[in-house]
Amino acid sequence: MKLFHSIQKFTSKKQTIVTLGTFDGVHLGHRKIIDRLVATAKQESCESVILTFFPHPRMVLQDGSSVKLLNTMDEKAQLLEQLEVDNLIIHPFDQEFSRLTAEEFVEEVLVKQLNLKKIIIGYDHRFGRNRTANIDDLKEFGKQFNFEVEEISAQEIDDVAVSSTKIRNALEEGNIPLANSYLSYPYFLTGLVTKGKSIGRTIDFPTANLDLKDNHKLIPKKGVYIVSSTHKEALVFGMMNIGYNPTVKGDKKTIEVHFFNFNEDLYNQKIQIAILNRIRDEIKFDTLDQLKTQLESDKKTAMAWLEIQD
Repeated sequence: MKLFHSIQKFTSKKQTIVTLGTFDGVHLGHRKIIDRLVATAKQESCESVILTFFPHPRMVLQDGSSVKLLNTMDEKAQLLEQLEVDNLIIHPFDQEFSRLTAEEFVEEVLVKQLNLKKIIIGYDHRFGRNRTANIDDLKEFGKQFNFEVEEISAQEIDDVAVSSTKIRNALEEGNIPLANSYLSYPYFLTGLVTKGKSIGRTIDFPTANLDLKDNHKLIPKKGVYIVSSTHKEALVFGMMNIGYNPTVKGDKKTIEVHFFNFNEDLYNQKIQIAILNRIRDEIKFDTLDQLKTQLESDKKTAMAWLEIQD
């Protein structure tokens, strides 16, 4: 997959089949559109193109909006590449771009820059300045500028009944099985392993402290989770705590992962943590011994759940 960081940098000798949107989560509903995009491009000997934007338009257009996203841009690119998309354009979204009229957007961006043959779009998509244009307007532009419009119907989208908002809500409530079922893959966090206080090591539960770097990434509800990761092409399992470590009077939210049967140094390495299920809320204990006892119980719970999944 080729990655472009603006519309102006995109080039292709072939005509393109295009879809556009934020695609946050690249969930089951999005995959209906993307699968159609990729299949159509192959059938028509064209290049498939996804046009997305960063920052999220809501961050630019709504004052004080603190949108939490399911994917960082790197994570989104990783997921789209797995779906065999030919080209991903991440265009900077700003006030100037938002003021393009629907006709300017279609003619200057889709037709002239992207060499559009067909656009595949959801039935409820709106675009152009103040999002005033809809699918019917797009079809009229298609006649004017000689491109096709393929609409993903309400029934096809609603059959899946998935939205990024539903997934965010599930994660914020700690309902991992529901979120993962909507996504069709385990929700994951990507970050750099940094130095912690090493308290876990003193009670035989050493942890990797994860620094996400991206303030927009949605972190699930505080608590203890069953997780997996891949290290040197091997799958490893463990448990993760999201919270403030009240037992040791922590003062900031941390993400700490303890891997089972694992003793390698991960410091300063970038790792990806897949979240498989949730065990419990974060609890404040009076002593470290009580915390250790609870962690041993959590490990048994996690191991039993993982064996059932096998």
